[in-house]
Formats: sequence, C-alpha cells, structure tokens
Amino acid sequence: MQSIVNQPTGINFSSLVRKLKGIKAFVTMLFDESGNLEPVWELSNSLVDSRSFQLAVAAMKTTPEVADIIQERYIAPRHDLTALLQYPPDSLGYTYASTMKAYGFEVIDLNIEINSDTSYVEHRWQETHDIWHIITGFDVNGVEEIGLQAFYLAQFQLPLASLLIANALIAATVLEPQTLSPLLRAIARGWEMGKNAKPLIAQKWEAAWEKPVEVWRKELNVQPVKAGEFALA
Repeated sequence: MQSIVNQPTGINFSSLVRKLKGIKAFVTMLFDESGNLEPVWELSNSLVDSRSFQLAVAAMKTTPEVADIIQERYIAPRHDLTALLQYPPDSLGYTYASTMKAYGFEVIDLNIEINSDTSYVEHRWQETHDIWHIITGFDVNGVEEIGLQAFYLAQFQLPLASLLIANALIAATVLEPQTLSPLLRAIARGWEMGKNAKPLIAQKWEAAWEKPVEVWRKELNVQPVKAGEFALA
C-alpha cells in the first residue's frame, strides 16, 4: 500500500485554523447574550480570504466607482470625534460624532493588514460601519443591526453579513421566537434599501463631513428607517 504521509493534502493549515475559529465563533454567538463582539470579529477574520469574499469583491469591481476606491485603497485619517463635533448639527460629521458619544462608542484601531482587495474591503466597511448606521437609520440594537447586515448583503454580498443573518434567524427561531417577525421585517427592509441605494462602500465620507446627512441620503437614494419601525407587535 502506498504511504500517504508525505502526500500533499491541498489544505493550508493556517486557513483551516481560521475556519475552525470561525465555526466556533458562529456557535458562540448563538448563545452569548453578553454583547461581546469578539466572536463577530473572529468570524469576520475567518472569512477575509474565503472564496465567497473573493467572488463578492469581483462582483463589486464591475461597478466603476467601487472598482476605483478598491484600486486606490482609500484610507481616511483616524476619525477625531471631538473635532467632528465642531461641524454644523445637521452635518454627517456632527451627527456621527454625537451619536458615537451618546452610545459611549469609541473609534477603534483596526488591526487589519491590507494586502489584498478583500482585506481592503474588510478594513473599509469596519472603518465606516457606524456611518452606515447613520445613513440608513438602523439603530444598533439586535434586530436593527441585522437589518443593516441585510443592507450590506444587498449592496455587496459581504460574507459576514449572510452568516450574521443566518445566526440571528436560528437564535430567534430557537430561543426568542417572539422576535422573529420584526427580525424578518428588518431583513426585508434592509435588503430592499440596499438594492435601491447607490454603493455606500464607494463613498469618501471623510472628504465631506460638512455635508448634511439628509443630502447624503438623497444623493445615495437611501430611504432611512424610522424609529420604532421594528417594534414587537
């Protein structure tokens, strides 16, 4: 019998480890109600080099303005919330900074090495995630966060988004069935909004902090959600 010890398996060990960590993170999120985001980042990291992310980026690059920002690999200076509070109250800069302050959020330093198109997209969506909340009107609670993930999925098939939606649907069905209806409504709303809107990933928000939020929304064809839209019936 021929030995198989030295035969190549075609499996990259580090890639396998990332996938296993991703699976563990997915399961952890089903039962963890602490709000700890570490499993989310672990799951996201496991997908950066995935085939699904590569296909998503290939599709993104068929839109010229998205292809341009990916090729440029535009990275803005670190968001200075204190400085942004000097902008007019209706501006994106002020609205973003004041919302971050109100929730007690801080600008995080992203530890993502940008060495590929997928890693750039991963960095950029994380860097601007809270801005997408502002533009779409989705709140940061569980149901509305998943609504925003549906928006992501409609816009550029972010692999993390589909897994977070799947995770939320499983958790709601098994653990909190009373939340299933508003969750489905949020997913449907986010998907519709994302399909109708211009690509948010292509925007250089930081170059126009002074622009009013409502002007951004009009230019991008975003019809924001309303407060309480997904409340339990």
